[in-house]
Order: sequence, then C-alpha cells, then structure tokens
Amino acid sequence: MTPTVRTADETADRVRRPESKNPLPAGAIGVGWRPEICGMIAALDGIGFCEVIAESLAPHAGSRRGGWFGALRVRRRAPVTPDRGHAAARKRRRHSAIAVPEELALLIAGGMAAVPHGISLSLGGAEAVDPDRVALLAECARALGSPLVSEHIAFVRADGVEAGHLLPVPRTREALDVLARNISRTQGELDVPLAVENIAALFEWPDAEFTEAEFLQELVERTGVHLLIDIANLYANARNRSRDPLTELLRLPTERLAYCHIAGGHEMGGRYHDTHSHPVPAEVLALVAEFTADRPVPLMLERDGNYPPAAELAAELNSIATASGRPPIHLRPALSA
Repeated sequence: MTPTVRTADETADRVRRPESKNPLPAGAIGVGWRPEICGMIAALDGIGFCEVIAESLAPHAGSRRGGWFGALRVRRRAPVTPDRGHAAARKRRRHSAIAVPEELALLIAGGMAAVPHGISLSLGGAEAVDPDRVALLAECARALGSPLVSEHIAFVRADGVEAGHLLPVPRTREALDVLARNISRTQGELDVPLAVENIAALFEWPDAEFTEAEFLQELVERTGVHLLIDIANLYANARNRSRDPLTELLRLPTERLAYCHIAGGHEMGGRYHDTHSHPVPAEVLALVAEFTADRPVPLMLERDGNYPPAAELAAELNSIATASGRPPIHLRPALSA
C-alpha cells in the first residue's frame, strides 16, 4: 500500500478536534426500538439506550399544514438540553413537528436515551444531501432529546431513482470527497453529533484506493464524524470475502466510536446474509468479546423482523451482555413467561 498523499484542499479541510467524548453511556446495552416490540422493551430492566428509525416517526398532527417537510423547515430551533424529566418530555412533544409514540416517550421520560437512525440521506450519493431529509433527522433528535443521530455510509438514490436498498460507496478518493462533503453539510444542520455506519454488501466496487479501515480513518479525520460500527455487517463482509473478521474489525479506527450494532443473519445460496431477523450467531458474539475486552463501547441489538417472544429477546440481549462482560438484562415477571 502506497503512502497517502493529501492535497492542499484536503489538508485545509482537516480540523484539529478535541478528544472525543462518547455521547452514550459507557458500557451500555441498547436495543432497536420498534412498535412491534415496544411492550417487551418497556419490560426490560438494564437497557441504557434505544435506537428508532427516523423515517418511521410520523409528523405531529399540528404540523401538517404546509406539507411534511415544509413543517420541518419552520420548526428550526436552538439546541435543546436532553432533560429526561416528564415535564421536559411533554414540552418537547408539544412543540415538535414530530409525533413521538407514547410508548417511546415514556421510556425517554424514564431516563432512556433514544437515537434517531436515518436510512434515506444517501450520504454517499453524488448529489448533495437533501436539506429536507436532513431537517427530518434534526427534528427527530430535538423531539427525542437525543444525544446523537446516526446514518449509513451508503447511497440509496441516483439521478432521482430510488434503489430501495443501502448500496456501498466506492473506496476511492473522489467518492471520499463527496461523502465527506455531504457529512459536513449534514453536521452543519444538526444540534447533536452524527455517527455513520458501515454497511453489509454482497459486492465491492473495483479499483479501490483504500482499505475499509483507511477509508474510515480518512473520513473521521476530515469531518470529525463519529462511527457506528456494525459488527454483524463486518462479519458478513469478511466471511463472504474469505477474510478474517477479527483482523478486519481490529483494523478499524475507534477514537471516535459512538456505539456498535449487533445482529443476526443466516447462510443462503452460499453467501452469509445479515438479515437482522435471526439470532446473533456465536461467531459474532466471539467478535464482541474480543472487541470489547478493553473497550466499554455501547452495544445495541438490532432486530428488524421475526421478533422472538420476550424471554428470547431478553436472552439474546444477555448473550451480548455476557460476551462483553456487562451486567445482565432483566425481564420483569409479567412478560417473562
């Protein structure tokens, strides 16, 4: 690998940044909040944070005038302090363009941090990020009193055509320039830090100029963005490319690591697919154990379908807690049967 040569413009883009402070509690175990399992999540003791798909949050009934995104434009406000009291939660819901589900609002009022997770910004697309979609992510963070937001290192549309899937960004200098520019634009409209996630992909673009670790390091240095490392995605990519997952994982930059996703998958057609709807395999849990041995990084179970009974969900969370040497998650008796 030849040494990286930076242009004057790239060097000028770099900002000397203070040492990163993680926006989420160190050592926390989290879970993806979904309406289908909101009752189960409410019955779990020991959960430190949750993540909600930003695009799943509906506009508040009083914000429909002028259109969905028009309402978001006029709701731009000063940053909010994530006070977790009941009165503050009610005030946020009353003044926000976003209607926070009552079940989620109660968790937040009880002290649980909630992270909006975007899936539609297309940060890696050739076009500039859509200001309306950025406004949605920003408003979700205000409505939830979030400590940060997250999105993907991917593109989902080109020339107005929606892919319907997260597509990988070529690891070239030109693509890095575009990605860094879109991330910086997004950061400029947010009141809280942004974390970006590595994706699972069944193919890689040819003529890569960076390894994944080098690409992420450059991105962090240019923008100061936080990273959301999806260990299950990394495992899927490494397995499908006949690489060692632990070696790939330990190469990634961690100085601005916000949290990690943990999820399941299964083998199909000779390829491993990160489905988010199957139990977390032992191989991924082994990676969690190695990676967290000296890192109290927050970990989150991501389930997007095929939801198990409450006791099985708690057991899956506890498999993550055990692998990372963290206190167990308890399911209150009403739902433990």
